[in-house]
Amino acid sequence: MGTTASAYLTGFGRYLPGDPVDNDGIVTRLGGTDAVTERIRRRILESNGIRQRHYALDENGEPTELNEELAVKALRAALDDRGIPASDIRMLATATTMGDALVPGFASMVHGRLGGGPMQLLSVAGVCASSLSALDAAVSKVRLGDHPRVAVVGSELPSRSLRQLRFDGIRAGMDSHFLRWMLSDGAGAVVVEFQPHPDRPSLRVDWVRHVSLAHEHDVCMRAGMAGTDPVVGSTWQDVSIPDAEAAGMFLLRQDVSVLDDLADAGLAQFEELVDIGLVDVHHLDHVLCHYSTNIFRDLAFEGLRRRVPALDTDRWFSNLETCGNTGAASIFIALEEAWRTGRFSPGETILLAVPESGRFSFAFAHLTVVAPPATQGATP
Repeated sequence: MGTTASAYLTGFGRYLPGDPVDNDGIVTRLGGTDAVTERIRRRILESNGIRQRHYALDENGEPTELNEELAVKALRAALDDRGIPASDIRMLATATTMGDALVPGFASMVHGRLGGGPMQLLSVAGVCASSLSALDAAVSKVRLGDHPRVAVVGSELPSRSLRQLRFDGIRAGMDSHFLRWMLSDGAGAVVVEFQPHPDRPSLRVDWVRHVSLAHEHDVCMRAGMAGTDPVVGSTWQDVSIPDAEAAGMFLLRQDVSVLDDLADAGLAQFEELVDIGLVDVHHLDHVLCHYSTNIFRDLAFEGLRRRVPALDTDRWFSNLETCGNTGAASIFIALEEAWRTGRFSPGETILLAVPESGRFSFAFAHLTVVAPPATQGATP
């Protein structure tokens, strides 16, 4: 196969485990019935705008699936959507915050369950933006001509760590409860190819950008360490597992006091893309932005209107309210729904935007909807 300068998204899939769980059903899955926990939960749910989400937990709060299983089901949905078997894939790039096991890597476990044939693997670690990092790597390999088809999946199963059994005997404040009532399970996947789909529209990947501002910001979202500034002897690997658990190191925490700074930094990164000409706000048809709460959406709208007074917010699409915050999977889950529901038309442009609070990083991807070659006479 010769090298090519283009890469296209040609297949889309997602998997959301179990039936939707509304706000009244969360306690059944995760527990936490004491008055203080209930007050915190209601406060968070009232502000984030999430009406339903999915958990890989049964009605008694017991796990029903592995994270790797969620990933494989989303991948199979994307492969089926494209109409190809797993054996046609030559590379698999995965993204997740926490896999099921410490070793082997998440991509190895997903490949073992998915099957197919020999392929290159990439396990991207991180938080929400890791899925676009995985996409960036996949697109680069396709453009180099190393692989004709690559599958990318973002998958999260945080619910196991959000159950009451993790909180018993631990003094947990807003920094841990915030994420407990925000996060949920799911997986989203795409197929990347060197040419567009032969008989239906595809999404051409124009560019992917990922920038970290960790040199300017302290840790915001964390697990596995005491405090926000790790030192020797203060991580879960330095002490016994019981001591780490007693210290609450296995709780997923977020410093909510700096989230306004995250929104401001994200807007600054978007404005930089506009300033250097990568984004034309006057010819941008769709924006799919991952955010954990509608409050951040409103902050983004306010900031963007200062830059673009005539901003049409109908261009924005999010399924946060119905699918919940699924971390690294969120952007692909939203993209799959927007694609499946016919939101895109040939010639239109799409911006994917993912802020990550871990230690402040931001990922963006710009896509263009292209018609199948049969309808335009030549490959775009």
